[in-house]
Amino acid sequence: MSPLLAADPDPSRDPSRDAATYTPGDRPSGDFQSFARNFLENHCTDCHGGTYPEGNLTLEKLGPVDEINAATWRSIWAQVALKEMPPLDASSLDVVERLKFTDGIVHELSDAMREKGGFDAHRDPEKGNFLNHDLLFEELPDSITLRPTASPARLWRLTPQEHLTRLNELINSEPEFDPKRPGRRTRGDAVPTNHGGELKMYFGVDRIIKWQGGTVAYATAVKSIPAILSTARNHGLENYPAYYTVNSAEATQIMSAAADILRYMADGPLSIANPEQITDDPRTYEMKGDIRGLPTSLVYSTQEVRPITPIRELMRGDGVDDEVLEASVRYLFEAVTFRPTSEAEIAEYIALTHDSVATLGKADGVVLGLSAIFLDRDALFRPELVETGSPDEHGRVMLQDWELGLAVNHALSYIAPDPQLRQSIVDGRMRTREDVRREVTRMLADESFRKPRVLQFFRDYFDYDLGGYVCKDTKALSATGVNAQGMTHYKAMFDATASTDRLVEWILQKDQNVLQELLTTQTVVAGPNDNIYFGRRSTAEERRASVAATKAASKEAEKQEAAVVAALEQSIAELENQSKESPDDKDIRKKLSQAKQRLETKERQHAAARRSRARTNHDVMEASLDGPEIHARVSHRSFGTGSLKPERVLATAPEGQRMGILTHPSWLVSHSDAMDNHAIRRGRWIRERLLGGGVPDVPITVDAMLPDKPKHTLRERMRVTREEYCWTCHQKMDPLGLPFEMYNHAGVYRTLELNEPVDTSGEIIDSGDADLDGEVASAIEMIQRIASSERAEQVFVRHAFRFWMGRNETIHDRPVLEDAHRAYQESGGSMNALITSLLTSDAFLYRTREL
Repeated sequence: MSPLLAADPDPSRDPSRDAATYTPGDRPSGDFQSFARNFLENHCTDCHGGTYPEGNLTLEKLGPVDEINAATWRSIWAQVALKEMPPLDASSLDVVERLKFTDGIVHELSDAMREKGGFDAHRDPEKGNFLNHDLLFEELPDSITLRPTASPARLWRLTPQEHLTRLNELINSEPEFDPKRPGRRTRGDAVPTNHGGELKMYFGVDRIIKWQGGTVAYATAVKSIPAILSTARNHGLENYPAYYTVNSAEATQIMSAAADILRYMADGPLSIANPEQITDDPRTYEMKGDIRGLPTSLVYSTQEVRPITPIRELMRGDGVDDEVLEASVRYLFEAVTFRPTSEAEIAEYIALTHDSVATLGKADGVVLGLSAIFLDRDALFRPELVETGSPDEHGRVMLQDWELGLAVNHALSYIAPDPQLRQSIVDGRMRTREDVRREVTRMLADESFRKPRVLQFFRDYFDYDLGGYVCKDTKALSATGVNAQGMTHYKAMFDATASTDRLVEWILQKDQNVLQELLTTQTVVAGPNDNIYFGRRSTAEERRASVAATKAASKEAEKQEAAVVAALEQSIAELENQSKESPDDKDIRKKLSQAKQRLETKERQHAAARRSRARTNHDVMEASLDGPEIHARVSHRSFGTGSLKPERVLATAPEGQRMGILTHPSWLVSHSDAMDNHAIRRGRWIRERLLGGGVPDVPITVDAMLPDKPKHTLRERMRVTREEYCWTCHQKMDPLGLPFEMYNHAGVYRTLELNEPVDTSGEIIDSGDADLDGEVASAIEMIQRIASSERAEQVFVRHAFRFWMGRNETIHDRPVLEDAHRAYQESGGSMNALITSLLTSDAFLYRTREL
């Protein structure tokens, strides 16, 4: 048994109470106040009494849970759950007592706050690690009884990515998957952000062949729809159904977007452009006046590339053909809900459309009537309500048919079920665990389509896609050595996200030791800016040498360029004299014209070369990143010439400087702030995502700000966190984050900080695995140590469980997690094996109707 689970020896304990069993999550018997008071008196008030209480927190007069003292009780819950209080070396508290107490607080907080904002902290994915890791993977005390697991019946709200992908299917035809070009965009890929970081769906950009104005004008002129369904979080696991709903403002936006989509489905670019703008010869369309940024500044080809649906036929002519209307309703309903419509639903939407047409006329009436389908419950939510089926002896009902089929589909895909899965659902062959195993195995092995939900998990898990959204102080960014002008850095970060996406998929394709590979790989997918970002910050001596070498090279180049120009000018002068002497000689005039053209070309080339030499980056020793061509997936042409480019190379990172995703600029910048690195955030990520530990929320009484001392290193400024009141939590984070000081806040490798050797030392403290604990010399040493550990694998499995189940794990999920980890290990670290295990588990298949 793990020492963390064992009770401390105490001769005064009553052995009879250990004979009783406890089912975690149950409401403890007896009066809560009496139980809570006894617990506090036995384990807490010695330190938190009325005289000189620790942390200025006294618990002697703490009353029953209510909305007034809820914050105090929540803090007590966190401290006891995380084994922060009472201290292990000062208490005889055993695991069952701790569970009963924390479960009791959760029940009481849930009751007390039900009509007062609610209590959901225990369901927050960031609090998932509040459940001690050893309770899931070490031997359990005999006094704990587990119940067969299930997930609650629920409605899953669509994520922004899923919603936009569904809408995109209605108006844009994506190419089918090409195995020879696995990095190219294909049907079913999530709609990616543009180079400005905006998540938008664009109308018909594949048909635009000309525009007037620059990037901004183009961006303003193109019709687009932003992500409408918002998310409440900006990092970590987001797809928890309990956290999202659809508010009235979003519903209004969805109706507006639906109208635009329906009109485009009917008329294509003619819904947003004039007839003369639809031409294969842009010269036939005269752009008059300053129309930059207006829809009339665009020219579309005549080729129809949008999906042709019944909506186009429905909108033609004056009347409404009921047969075509019914076909339109059937098509549109299944396109946005992924399931067939019932006869009652068809009748309802047909009647609604007829009423709208009678009031508004055909064009607006059809659009309004059909727009209502976009607000159907199943167009915005995926139900798992198990309204049919009989509960087993444990009160669990298994998902079946469309609910089960769509759950499996959603686990991997953002588009409608493929023909095989759809037919299985229709034929009644999605009702058993083996049915799910058959379809999941088939879909994971099918390389004809990608599984964007798998990639989304790694985005959520690693949080490497936030770099472009971290606003940087221009002066501080410039000091890192990267280009700080305009949007250059932010575009580079969105490029870096696409590159890391591609690296993740490249490793997933091999599907062996996936987590360890992602943490330790020397391979990088590199774009044009990465020679700088993966480079090394120059020392003062290296910078001076680079400046001197560039000056010398420029001087020599300018000398050679001047000689070339002088020779051409001399030749021109001679030809001009010859032309004066023989004005009718066409051959001389031709040679003179060619010589002048050569001179102009050379002058342009020399000017470009001078500008290039002036842009030489003396602050960074660029990395040499070469290798075979590979393509990253980027958005369709969005901001004209500002669009991201897909071309990349599969290169090797500089040895000794990088190791895995956590040392890539995309991750490093995502875990930085405006002025510097964010060692606390990086350390917390390591603690939570790799070691399975938890950190309590910052008390509201704490001013969590570091001193503003620009002449001091970050490590020196962070010494304030070593004060006794702070260090209890910060020792879990700071020593894990500070080794990453080997990189600056743009992700560039460095050996010096403020002209002194950078201190990259750190320590793994109280990881839960004694073999991991100890000092480390650098981030690379720390990553190597953790990446090969079984604990990191288990924590990874816990996060995969949360992502695919949409909830935090409980002790009752222990068998599911053990099976998933075993599947991962026995398959050699296969992500497919891990996913298959999770999707065929009771936690995925069964629901309980009462929450």
